[in-house]
Amino acid sequence: MLKAIAKPFGKLMLLLYNLTGNYGVAIILFALVVKLIMLPFQLKSKKSMMRMSRMTPRLKELEKKFGNDQQRYQQEMAKLYKEEGVNPMGGCLWSLLPFPILIALYQAIRYPLTIMMGVAEDLMAEGGAAYQLLQQLGYQTATGRSMYYDQIFQSKFITENLAAFQNISDKFQAISYKFLGLDLSQVPQFSFWKWDFSDTSQWLPALGLFMIPVLSALLSWLSMKAANAANPQTADTQRQMRTMNLIMPLMSLYICFTMPGVMGIYWIAQSVFAMAQDIILNKVYNKQLDIEDADRIQREKAKEAELEAKRQETERLKAEGITVENKNTSKKNKRAVAAQKEVERKAAEARAAKLAKKGLSEEDIPASQVGDRRYARGRAYVPDRYTNPETAEEKTLAAAAESEAHEEPAAPEEAVPEAPAADSAAAPAEAGSEMVTAAETAPEEAPAGTESESEEQAPETEEEEKPSEGEE
Repeated sequence: MLKAIAKPFGKLMLLLYNLTGNYGVAIILFALVVKLIMLPFQLKSKKSMMRMSRMTPRLKELEKKFGNDQQRYQQEMAKLYKEEGVNPMGGCLWSLLPFPILIALYQAIRYPLTIMMGVAEDLMAEGGAAYQLLQQLGYQTATGRSMYYDQIFQSKFITENLAAFQNISDKFQAISYKFLGLDLSQVPQFSFWKWDFSDTSQWLPALGLFMIPVLSALLSWLSMKAANAANPQTADTQRQMRTMNLIMPLMSLYICFTMPGVMGIYWIAQSVFAMAQDIILNKVYNKQLDIEDADRIQREKAKEAELEAKRQETERLKAEGITVENKNTSKKNKRAVAAQKEVERKAAEARAAKLAKKGLSEEDIPASQVGDRRYARGRAYVPDRYTNPETAEEKTLAAAAESEAHEEPAAPEEAVPEAPAADSAAAPAEAGSEMVTAAETAPEEAPAGTESESEEQAPETEEEEKPSEGEE
């Protein structure tokens, strides 16, 4: 299965090698072609990741607001993603595509004869014509870890004896794995202490291969730094990125020390192209996202201003006692409003009937009155003070004057005269006579039944006084 997927990559590698005649340059061009093919997807992924980074402060606000209600927080977060057109998994999905390509390229490099050149597998299998010719010419099959790259060594041997193998198949062709004096078919050796430093022809190429994984890890780290340089990050994101910035370079170091040097060259080329791409895209997308953020902020301000205007209008209508039907109101709420209006209608009819008994009408009720409270809205209340501001001051003064005129003055308290100290013996009689006089002179102000009670009490007082005079 993997070999079938890898065949197009092998054909592309062979085409680039035939164009350049250099295996290292061909693998660099291969990395460039892959980068260009992946560019449309990576553009989308990059923009999605940058948008996600810019949304981090807003997500923090949602977390603070709905931190205790995770279900509501997830709903609000999904709503925010939908409004902004952001897919949280969009950036991760496309960033994983290079790994299948890397695996397919590894297959193409590992099997240069059957995948790159397209030689039939039965020719290279044990007992096949090409296999028998290799044995006849003295080829030694690789052992140990090198057996995984046996076709690479077979390809190098066939290049030296190309004429003999072209009689078997015309697909065989010569390939040189040399690049900058290095044999890219060799696997870099980490155990540098085993090198023979007495022979420069031995340790210099080994040092060059050793530096390929080191450069690959370093450039992988720089590439990730460049990718995240323009993105604002929270403390949690920074911790996660520090972990990724450590894991990916170490993975690159391990892979390049376990595979032929050509894989390290590919990784280095990919990192360089990725850094250049990120630097350019950061500049381009930052400008675009700045414009989008400015438009979003402007829309939010306009929405807030509209809501504030509606709120003020609602307050004004509420102050004037005006209600406006909302078209979006549900049937249940409409029935509740209708029932409330019916209650208010019946209350108005009852109030009108009560006023009619008193000989009054609705016109006699001031605009400031609510229920039985005459000045519930204020003693100088004017209903149209907003719609007719030019007459508001005059009407306000008139309303204030009307409220002052309507106030009833408080009745003064009647002072009771004090009896002289010298006539203390006649004080009871005088007090009784004063009570009778007060009851007789103010019959209208006394409540019902007060006058008769006073008249009944007066004779009793006079009868009580007569025996006292006899005693004297």
